[in-house]
Formats: sequence, structure tokens, C-alpha cells
Amino acid sequence: MKIRVEKIRETGERATFIEEVGEINEALSRTGVVDYQFRAPVPVDVYYYRLGADLFFGGHFAGEVAGTCARCLADYSFPLDREFTFVLKPTAQQAGNVELKEEDVALSFYQGDEVDLGPLVREAMILALPTRPLCRDDCRGLCPRCGANRNAAACECRDEWVDPRLEILRTPKS
Repeated sequence: MKIRVEKIRETGERATFIEEVGEINEALSRTGVVDYQFRAPVPVDVYYYRLGADLFFGGHFAGEVAGTCARCLADYSFPLDREFTFVLKPTAQQAGNVELKEEDVALSFYQGDEVDLGPLVREAMILALPTRPLCRDDCRGLCPRCGANRNAAACECRDEWVDPRLEILRTPKS
């Protein structure tokens, strides 16, 4: 969704748009995220206003994400329901080598007479994803010996593992 800067007023306005699956998943693959995929378009509600030359945006998105568990490799899905905020300053105000503070994380810059919210919202979606995909917090993963999914059934493998390089120390001396 693109908004003309001249149409952003101090009183604030609301808008809704749909973030398409292809664009979100393409952004995920460009950033190296391979464990998550969005399966359906994500509705986005946004409000925005201006204060001088600075533009303020906030909103909410809610969608369904499919993931591949990092422990058991099972496919699972979960809701992603988050709020976001960001501030855009004109590029002319961008300083050279300035150290960012914690409150500056939501700060970005714009140039020209139009703001494209798509990349900013997609970035917020990617940042809202869990850092490690787990089907559940207590996922038991795969057996390292036979590869069985330990969440589905127990296997007969021993959990004891001995480093083969140390096996010589276990044999009795004669």
C-alpha cells in the first residue's frame, strides 16, 4: 500500500490492506528464513499521522503461518497476531554515523512524495516470527539413532551415547 506524503495529516487516518502471500514469502526467502511460510494473505489495519515532517504509523496484522519444527521436522501452523509501530523521517534528516538508541529501532527514513508501507509491514512480520520454530515447547525431537519422531512413539534405542574415540578406555586391561 502506498500513501502520498501530502495526504498524511496531523489528525490521523486509518486504512486497511491485504499483504499478499507471494510478497511475504519472497521477503522471507530473501532474508534467509526457510522454516516459515505464510499460507494465506494477511489483513493489515494501519493508522497514520504526521507531526511536522515526521510520519507516524501504527497498526495490527493477523495471519496464519506454517512452520517446520527444528527438533522433529514436523509441519505445524500457528497464528501470528501482532501490533507494529514505526516512525519515518525525511531522508534529509538522516545523519551519518550516529549511534542508535533502543527507542530508535522503529525509526526509518523516507524520500520522495510517497511512502510504501508494504516493505515496512513485511519487515515487522518477519521480526515477529519466533527465532526457532518449534511445534510445541516440549517437543522431544527425533531419535539420533533411528530417526523416529519421539513425540509420536517411543523407540527402543538407548539414550546412552559413547564417543567411539573413547571406547578404548572402556575395555578392561589384560
